[in-house]
Amino acid sequence: METAERKERGRGPFHRSGHRAWWVAAVTLLAMVVAGVFSTVPGLLIGPLGEEFGWSRASIGAASSVNMLLYGLMAPFAAALMDRFGIRRIAVGALLVTSAGGLLTTVMTQAWQFTLLWGVLVGLGTGSLAMTFGATVTHRWFVRRRGLVTGVLAAGSVFGQMVFLPVLSRVVAAYGWRPALVTPVIAACAVVPLVRLILRDHPADVGGKPYGSDHPVPKPAPSGGAGTRALTVLRDSARTGPFLLLAGAFAVCGASTNGIMWTHFTPAAHDHGMPATTASSLLAVIGVFNVAGTIGSGRLTDRFAARRLLAVWCALRGVLLLCLPLVMAATVHAPMIAFVVLFGLLDLATVPPVLALARESYGDDAAVVFGWISAAHQMGAALAATAGGAARDAFGTYDPVWVAMGGLCAVASVLSLLVRRPRAHGPQRPGEERVYGTRSRSSCRC
Repeated sequence: METAERKERGRGPFHRSGHRAWWVAAVTLLAMVVAGVFSTVPGLLIGPLGEEFGWSRASIGAASSVNMLLYGLMAPFAAALMDRFGIRRIAVGALLVTSAGGLLTTVMTQAWQFTLLWGVLVGLGTGSLAMTFGATVTHRWFVRRRGLVTGVLAAGSVFGQMVFLPVLSRVVAAYGWRPALVTPVIAACAVVPLVRLILRDHPADVGGKPYGSDHPVPKPAPSGGAGTRALTVLRDSARTGPFLLLAGAFAVCGASTNGIMWTHFTPAAHDHGMPATTASSLLAVIGVFNVAGTIGSGRLTDRFAARRLLAVWCALRGVLLLCLPLVMAATVHAPMIAFVVLFGLLDLATVPPVLALARESYGDDAAVVFGWISAAHQMGAALAATAGGAARDAFGTYDPVWVAMGGLCAVASVLSLLVRRPRAHGPQRPGEERVYGTRSRSSCRC
């Protein structure tokens, strides 16, 4: 009788080249990179949409805020839907919805249409391919290297944003904003066949086992009532201290990255006389260093206390934002390069420790809980995107925004240090790990 290990090795080129989990992680990364590209577009559209339609920065920022808000709110429901209908189906559907929203945006003529198409459709689609998507894949396909894989996937989601930003900026400058929207749409459609071919819901679907596991793991039965489960997890976790503290800290994280840097850095630099293409290139450099920073944070999270790492990352980010008004200029100089490199290292470094803290506290519900914490992240981003545009209209400069964000990061650092693991309910059995709400039978803590 053929063993499961032989079956796994004999199921095609994926297993001859390595464990199937790494191929699943690779296509997950690709889908997240493409979805992340759509998040780069609003910052490039502020100028062109204002010139063509006469819309204010506040109205354009409002549509971006709806996108960010739904991006965050969709995450926990997407995690529950993946448990109900499967990871592959949800990923394919999300890519198609995102593509439809982006393509239809090219024919809009009113501000409310921008809010509906980009804010709602693209927000829902990309929200389904957020880090909760990566967390679900990591939880099912990996027992070892979870911190590393989490860091790689988190870095990939932002790497796509930053790397494509200068490309799309040049497309906007040369051909207009509509071709720049079509570019990520084509990329998303191209990824769909790869997702269908490679991505599987669980190692049991291919007769294999998670990476690092000594034995096959049975595939869990589909959970019914995805919406009910997501809301139930929110109700239960919202009564615990770790959730409230992590949600508050991550909301500040979202405000200081998605809300301000990714939406307003380019127009802020342009206010100081820097060309938009140069500012976009600086954001791309942030994306490059983001990879090293987030992967490094993932490795460190596997070895050190996650709450202390999270506190350090938030504090350092706050210091950098306080210094940003001092280094803004019309040309790229050494202090600006130093800011870009350091901010890139810290930009998404908060994700691995937050996800690790969610796993420690909430066990099998961690992906859904992390989805709700990510929703807080996007709520903070949405508020900051709107407030940043309003502040620029009111003061004629972004300097007060950078200072305010630096202060909020200090608050987030304190909240991170206050995170404590909840007490387990009931007696602990040998070989079981104490977690909130559910027990995770695992021989190792990852």
